[in-house]
Amino acid sequence: MAAEYATFGLAPAMRAGGVLAGGDFQVHRDFVDFIVDGRSLLFRLSDLDAVSPLASDVPPAIFTAQVRSLLLETDAPLPGGRYVIYGCPDCADLACGAVTAVIRRDGDDFVWRDFAWQTGEHADLAFNGYHGIGPFRFSGAEYRAALAALLDGGGGAHTRRRVLLIGARVALLARLAAALRTIGIGADIAHDATGVPADELRAYGAVAFGRAIGEAERAAVRRAFTRAGVDVAHVDGLAPIVPLLVAQIEHALDRGPAERHRLTRLTAAGGAAEIEVTSPCRVRLTAYRLDRLYRTHTHEVFDDVLEPGGHRIALDPRAVKGESFVVARAPGSVLVAAVRHGEPG
Repeated sequence: MAAEYATFGLAPAMRAGGVLAGGDFQVHRDFVDFIVDGRSLLFRLSDLDAVSPLASDVPPAIFTAQVRSLLLETDAPLPGGRYVIYGCPDCADLACGAVTAVIRRDGDDFVWRDFAWQTGEHADLAFNGYHGIGPFRFSGAEYRAALAALLDGGGGAHTRRRVLLIGARVALLARLAAALRTIGIGADIAHDATGVPADELRAYGAVAFGRAIGEAERAAVRRAFTRAGVDVAHVDGLAPIVPLLVAQIEHALDRGPAERHRLTRLTAAGGAAEIEVTSPCRVRLTAYRLDRLYRTHTHEVFDDVLEPGGHRIALDPRAVKGESFVVARAPGSVLVAAVRHGEPG
């Protein structure tokens, strides 16, 4: 099959971390995604939780080696001229499975073909090939320019993976900070941003406020970041529930355009959640509620693969009575919504 020309680009992306039900956690990863014909190549691979080899947390020498490998300046790491395109976000071990492809030079062009899911030294195209994807032919000049920009320090993955936590409940903030650090996000606790040097403020990608922090105090923090010239995301904590706050912060750190998200809308009212999905993917919906004694109750309400489009998911009334919230997760995306009561679905 002859490869048709496709456009090639790169864009920052992230695999959202989180504190999951049962005490499990999912590590946050920032990486550079491959954009083919204006669309994430990862999104064409339905229900795949993976990252590219161009991750922000790998040592610079390894990152450079990965870029030069994709430029075919070194030998292929796998037999048959195959390269890892997306791998396990937790360990990058081929045994966990990876999307691989043959990359060849054809004249001045670069061709990606024979995409497959691979768990060993050799790929089995008959059983594990992605037969509906590729081959793609990329203009050599466009391809080399996009990857070379990474070597020049441009177009890389996100780097501001720190969050400033401001609130009145020190014990809660400490638990939240510990949870964020567990999934790979730095977190610091402060009463306000007064006197913090501009260079330190520039290290933060988000600032999160507890519910007890008044508007005047919030405005003062925002002004401090503005004076430092930092475009920082602001998170208004919905409730003293650590997994919920982690999800809010992960959503705030994802500053990419809407078309690069698998989840684009989440609302909850009238006994159901409404969710919008841009590509086939596994979606997990978790409900959190506070009872009258401010104890947290967690319910897993949905876990299945959804097709692109809008979906309505019924919510168990017992899971969302009173003050309650829902968190939707898909590979690379997370959304949070407060449950509105007394409204029609």
